[in-house]
Amino acid sequence: MESEAPRVRLDPWAEGDLGLLRAMNAPELMSHLGGPETEDQLLTRHRRYVDLSADRTGRGRMFRIVLLPAGEAVGTIGFWEQTWQGRQIYETGWGVLAAHQGRGIAAAAAAAVVEKARAESKYRYLHAFPSVGNRSSNALCGRVGFSLRGPCEVEFPKGHLMRANDWRLDLTPGNGEG
Repeated sequence: MESEAPRVRLDPWAEGDLGLLRAMNAPELMSHLGGPETEDQLLTRHRRYVDLSADRTGRGRMFRIVLLPAGEAVGTIGFWEQTWQGRQIYETGWGVLAAHQGRGIAAAAAAAVVEKARAESKYRYLHAFPSVGNRSSNALCGRVGFSLRGPCEVEFPKGHLMRANDWRLDLTPGNGEG
């Protein structure tokens, strides 16, 4: 018997979400992203998330993932403008607190964020760049409908090249990958 997918809501990132960002900075959650950030780096990231979520020009949005019906914040997800191989795209990234992993929460949130990026009608493609060693995030990309374009190098964190997989999803309604 197949279990029911979890229900999630994506709430825009807000001033009060700094505690969630600190919880997401745990070593086991940051192992594929260069390790935990310093407090100053977290404060800078938090400000960037708040500003992005307040923006209404289509630059992107950041969200806290809320598990329903309890209403508990269990992770982060978003999409933002990026230049990739000379083209403007949206990039996405996510994380779920360790205690809530393995239950389909990230997949439900990723499906929801795809629809939010699609609704912007600004860029054709949404890309994800999980580390080649991050099996869970790479598998999630396939489950949500991204197509694997192949391995690449991306700069993350700033000043550090990371070997990643380039996953792409066509945001054009009704169009397949092309």
